[in-house]
Amino acid sequence: MNAQHPPSSIAALQARFGARYRWLLLIAVMVGTMASIMSSTIVNVAIPDMSRHFALGQGRAQWVTSGFMVAMTVAMLTTPWLLARYGYRRTYAGSMLLLMAGGIGGGLAGDFGLVLAARVAEGVAAGVVQPIAAIIIMRAFGTHEQGRASGLFGMGVVLAPALGPSVGGVLVDALGWRSIFFMVVPLCLLSLWMAYRYVPDSAPGGVAADRTGQMIDWRGMLLAGAGTLCLLNGMVALQGQGSHPLQAALLLGAALALLAGFIGWQRRMLATGREPLMNLALFGNRPFAMGSVVAFIYGTALFGSTYLLPVYMQLGLNLSASHAGTVLLPAGIVLAATIAIVGRLADRQPTWLLVTVGLGLLAVSFALMMTLTLSSALWLLALWATLGRIGLGFILPSLNLGSLRPLPRELVSQGASAISFVRMLGGAIGVSLCGIVLEWRLAAHGDSLAVAASSPARLAAFNESFLMLAALCVVAMAAAMQLRIPPAPSSTGD
Repeated sequence: MNAQHPPSSIAALQARFGARYRWLLLIAVMVGTMASIMSSTIVNVAIPDMSRHFALGQGRAQWVTSGFMVAMTVAMLTTPWLLARYGYRRTYAGSMLLLMAGGIGGGLAGDFGLVLAARVAEGVAAGVVQPIAAIIIMRAFGTHEQGRASGLFGMGVVLAPALGPSVGGVLVDALGWRSIFFMVVPLCLLSLWMAYRYVPDSAPGGVAADRTGQMIDWRGMLLAGAGTLCLLNGMVALQGQGSHPLQAALLLGAALALLAGFIGWQRRMLATGREPLMNLALFGNRPFAMGSVVAFIYGTALFGSTYLLPVYMQLGLNLSASHAGTVLLPAGIVLAATIAIVGRLADRQPTWLLVTVGLGLLAVSFALMMTLTLSSALWLLALWATLGRIGLGFILPSLNLGSLRPLPRELVSQGASAISFVRMLGGAIGVSLCGIVLEWRLAAHGDSLAVAASSPARLAAFNESFLMLAALCVVAMAAAMQLRIPPAPSSTGD
């Protein structure tokens, strides 16, 4: 037991709650993760009202989303350092307090600058929280139940983006855009209560948190943050009819230089015996390196298709917004069920096989979208969308397990943080990439989304965008096959 705080040590909590303790711990962290994911997706429905309230142009309004994304992506790299220095409970509870402060601050803000600051605070909190669950699953559960734990966690987490925008739309219509920010407060309060009941105050491995350790790698954080910001803005500068190719080239060039500088600095930190923000030794492990490639492409395809599908249904197939939501609803329900089933399979079947099958189903789903026409039945669209969500259900519980199991236990925290960072970086690129490819193909077919009615030319442009996503999934399948390695033995309880 921890001599300073024995009641909050892992040993004391296990003794108090028995064999079910690890599941209670996972659920406690799941609630906070759901709050953080909801805060990332729900604000999109409030942007039009917020833009009118503050008289914002499209460029400034975009910062509400991109500020959150950059903060979340970079903050993921800080989780291992925070856990080692402050322990699970302080790190998790601090993130929930920051998320709640961002929600309340954004809801009460009378100035757009304060709204933006609140979104950045929420992004930092969301980034810190999201790798924690993977670390707990790898450390608190044996290999025979890690898949089941991942399935339970994944099933809970997909409910947040599925329900958030629907509830958010009702709130915006009834109470205005400010109500969106307050939605995270009840979940944050619940997560704080659960944190002080179930989350230990120790660091990963069951050791005491070390407040006297090395300071965080601030230079690495600045390089990663500036590089990510330049990358996102460079991609945005390529989009739209008012695109700025020179500005985009300068920003993307700066992003490459900054990210190269980040890698060089991390190598130097590691060589001099200091703790880097991202331990590049992780990528010497072949399954982890291949898992990172899969995670990046998976993030690109997932976030890109999340943007592309609603646009396709409304502007390509001339469906109403309510019809588009109805089509995606059964797919979301099937996704939650698939995650629960595949989670159990991941305890018995090779994770590389499950990930490969999932990517294959996702690729087939994108390819089948090309068979739809303006006269196609709605059930056919729902079927192809559901097939893609089944593919996602195969990937979600399996990818982290396949990437993190081969790592030495002392690198699990760094690995969970790094793979989350890579996935989010892919996701941030995916949305812009789909927008760029779609506009390019529309121009090649002589069409534009500014024209109200759809046409065969517009459908062809969408089809070619879906083909690009299918091709990305096929490339990821080749990397996923490199995840095949016998899982390392694991013990429970630390």
